[in-house]
Amino acid sequence: MIDFFSSAHWLQGAALSLNFLVSYLFSQWLAKRVSHEQSVWLGESVHEGLLFPFCALILCLVLKIVFHALHQPIDWILMALPLLVLLVAVRLIARVLLFVAPHSPLMRALEKVFFWLAGFICVLWVSNLLPDFLNELESIHLSLGKSQMNLRTLLEGLASMVFVLIISLWLSAAIERQLIAPTVQDLSMRKVLTNLLRTTLLVVGVLVAMSSLGFDLTALSVLGGALGVGLGFGLQKLAANYVSGFVILLERSIRIGDYVKVENFEGKITDIKTRYTLIRSFSGRESIVPNELLISQPIENYSLEDPQVMLSTTIALDFQSDEQIVQTVLLHAALSCPRVLKDPEPTVQLQSFEEGALKFKLNFWINDPELGQQNILSEVNFAVLQAVRQAHLQLPMPQRHLFWTSAPVGETPL
Repeated sequence: MIDFFSSAHWLQGAALSLNFLVSYLFSQWLAKRVSHEQSVWLGESVHEGLLFPFCALILCLVLKIVFHALHQPIDWILMALPLLVLLVAVRLIARVLLFVAPHSPLMRALEKVFFWLAGFICVLWVSNLLPDFLNELESIHLSLGKSQMNLRTLLEGLASMVFVLIISLWLSAAIERQLIAPTVQDLSMRKVLTNLLRTTLLVVGVLVAMSSLGFDLTALSVLGGALGVGLGFGLQKLAANYVSGFVILLERSIRIGDYVKVENFEGKITDIKTRYTLIRSFSGRESIVPNELLISQPIENYSLEDPQVMLSTTIALDFQSDEQIVQTVLLHAALSCPRVLKDPEPTVQLQSFEEGALKFKLNFWINDPELGQQNILSEVNFAVLQAVRQAHLQLPMPQRHLFWTSAPVGETPL
């Protein structure tokens, strides 16, 4: 039986308390000198980060070696070690999940699940019930095809799979923020590098985890062949969208932040996913456009090298209108709008002769299409209408000619 009131155990307690104090002060000192926004190691506060339990675990291992060399009891230290290991694992999983998806309620729920699971394991460990619990799990056998596996091995394999996937997500997110984001300025190239990195690390992580579970990885070749057949038949549209997404990101024909028009979709590209592209219109509505459509259809990109865009409007005036006066009035009306460029200057063309009217076309240029085109077109139309009325120019009125003929002699008119 352990005598908790002996001087040796009081010495262990004091050493562990000093361990926790040093770890906390070191984490707090480092947090004040290092920018740790969305950091897995430090977190939003010292007690939420990974650094504090990790430092305490390292110092606890050092204490175990020192006390063992001095032939001192290490009962409390041996009890603290697994608790610190579980705390490090829980903090790592929780911080990585929030680091990858900081605003996801699902990640918050998973954090609570891992916390309660770790607490359950800690209770079993402290109460010395963990070996019996593991033996009970080992006595439960499951059949997976032709292979037999006990429940303990399965749960340990799943735990290793979760751990490997968490490490893969952490590495991909850390490399993206610390290496790719500062060095790659182009958002599209940054997106494709991030997607490739995350996909590669996750695939490697899944393969390592499946290997730890005892799965034969050679069987994946058969699965890959079946998946290829499925993509060729039922999933060809989905595969085409994914391939088109990588082509768009690599070619950089359109980029995040560009203002484009494709079919009936017009607006700003807010994000390019591997399957679809998000386009936010000037009215605030967001459209989900499949990437295959952006590859196969013509696209008007207003954000390429020359941002100047020509717009035009037409007006029909009375046939008796003086064309010189009309030209002057329309030019002044267009230039009265602030967004209309003076260089190149607007132009007025006599477009066609119609019945009782002259049809004029007003062309003008803008260099900020991202602010909208319909609004400036409406503004120019209002200015033209006001200028035409002030110049007393007549708009053509519809004319109807009626011909009255008398009935022949001897016939009664209808």
